[in-house]
This record gives sequence, C-alpha cells and structure tokens, in this order.
Amino acid sequence: MSFTIAIVGRPNVGKSTLYNRLIGRREAIVDNISGVTRDRNYGESHWNGKRFNVIDTGGFVAHSEDVFEKAIREQVQIAIEEASLIVFMVDVMTGITDLDEDMARLLRRSPKSSIGSQ
Repeated sequence: MSFTIAIVGRPNVGKSTLYNRLIGRREAIVDNISGVTRDRNYGESHWNGKRFNVIDTGGFVAHSEDVFEKAIREQVQIAIEEASLIVFMVDVMTGITDLDEDMARLLRRSPKSSIGSQ
C-alpha cells in the first residue's frame, strides 16, 4: 500500500478529527487547545474498496520562534514529502487567515497534488 494522504493546515482546523474519521477509531487526540498534535500520526484507511495510508500532522505556524512550533513545522514538511496527496484543511467558519496563506504558499511550492477541505 503505497498511496499516502497527508492532512495539513494551521492549528485547530479539525485535522485530527478527520484523521480519526478516516482510520475509523479515536487514535489522535482531539482538543480545543492548540499544539496537542506535535508529531506525525500514521494510520490506514479504506474508501470505495481502496486502501491507503493517512498522516495526521500538527498545526503549521510558519514564522513562530517557539521551539515546539518549529518542530511541528519540520514534522509537517516530512509528511508533505512522504505524501502522494495532500489535504489542506481550513476552518470555513473562521475564514482564510494569515496562517492559512502561509500554508498555501508552502503547498504551491510542492510538486505534490493537494486539495482543499473545509
């Protein structure tokens, strides 16, 4: 199984919730507090008879000096490199933020296919 989907976006847009839904169990911690997911979480999913890998990532904050947010950025970069397809999540209720724009700029530079999700 080589097809891999990475779920990326800023903090608290529902990445871990989608990941849990795709893998069919509550493996990733979901919380209203930012920064709960720091490393990459890996799982397997299936849809329409197709099996694939899913990667959950922490919230991407581009220019932060915070040591944890810097480490999360590195983890997101690794997930993007490993992915066959990238799902870029945003919060439709909040609208597009500067952090979303930063993530979009990063994804535009990637040769990988990406889709937006709300």
